[in-house]
Amino acid sequence: MSRGPRSAAVRRDWGHDEDGASVLHVDMDAFFASVELARRPELRGRPVIVGGRERGVVLAATYEARAYGVRSAMSMTHALRRCPQAIVVPPDHRLYRDVSRSVMAILGDVTAVVEQVSVDEAFLDVAGARRRLGLPTRIGAALRERVRAEHGITCSVGVGRNKLVAKLASTHAKPDGMMLVPAAATEEFLRALPVGALWGVGDKTEQVLARWGITTVAELADTDLDVLQAAVGRVSGAHLHDLAWGRDPRPVVAGRAERSIGAESTFGQDVRDLDEVARRLRELCDRVAGRLRRQGVVARTVALKVRTSDFRTMSRSRTLEVPTDVAQEVYAVARELLVAVDLQGLPVRLVGVRGENLRDRARTTSQPTLFEEEETPGGSRRDAELAVDAVRERFGSAVIALGAPSTTVRGSAGIS
Repeated sequence: MSRGPRSAAVRRDWGHDEDGASVLHVDMDAFFASVELARRPELRGRPVIVGGRERGVVLAATYEARAYGVRSAMSMTHALRRCPQAIVVPPDHRLYRDVSRSVMAILGDVTAVVEQVSVDEAFLDVAGARRRLGLPTRIGAALRERVRAEHGITCSVGVGRNKLVAKLASTHAKPDGMMLVPAAATEEFLRALPVGALWGVGDKTEQVLARWGITTVAELADTDLDVLQAAVGRVSGAHLHDLAWGRDPRPVVAGRAERSIGAESTFGQDVRDLDEVARRLRELCDRVAGRLRRQGVVARTVALKVRTSDFRTMSRSRTLEVPTDVAQEVYAVARELLVAVDLQGLPVRLVGVRGENLRDRARTTSQPTLFEEEETPGGSRRDAELAVDAVRERFGSAVIALGAPSTTVRGSAGIS
């Protein structure tokens, strides 16, 4: 989440040259509050605060509440004094973690080079995805639309030549926007900012710099390095001087190897037709299997997640005799798990699937798979899915969809 100071002068068009600007910073807008509004749409447009009402602190606030000066980490007493008409919602951390994992999985569909830095923000290096998905701004726009469609929340995206610039760009794109800072415009962009916008400039450092007459990034950049080091120290001075000139050598570092790979989707309206749920589940299994193959792993366990209209979440899983990365096999198991879930007559709000207990495919003994008896002259089902991967790699993920057996769900009287 972005809390640094902003500059009105920065909120403008900096150009359209995307060469060399391959780092994205994706930041959810008022994340906890937005998730709450997604499940309580009647609160949209009203000042909402997420946190404990008694002796609590503000965890998140909608932009309507922020207009009254409510901020994260503020005491609830202080916040309600500023905005007495605010609606206080208790936090649901399990739900926030679920949405966060799903959003990060969406980012992982774009590139494996994703560095999650908090529950609601991450950096992506999309240099390797440009041929497949297009320019960084096109990728950013697609991510924003997908997050909105699947979760009913918004995110802001910054695009720049490095992590520093991308982060500052997303801050100034908020809320629900995207900002590109071309590589050639980096220095001009930074010089328009207050010095407190830079990483490493907290309140104390900002006060020290102010005593030396340095209040903007432009003044910081133009200050002699020896003077700057005398003001804030040798190491900090050199670091801030580099940032002021847009020098940030830190690469986007992908997180640790995933222990599971999943995808989930929230329906625009709660769904009573279980066949429709199964069709969405089929798409998710296709997505998960594709990510398994790209990362060179197979899943020993398939897990299903279903959330009903009353926000009750049910999970079921099954461990396979033979690990797989084949969408049809993942779907066959997930569909059986879906049929076995007792929905108590309620419609479905969300469905998801995960491949768990991941193993390196190269080190896994190959055995006949569930569908090998149905091989065609063209080869196995996995061969067919690999061919689809190759087409998608070249022309985009939307150009082709895998064929599937009938998704009619038998014995699904759980929804009336």
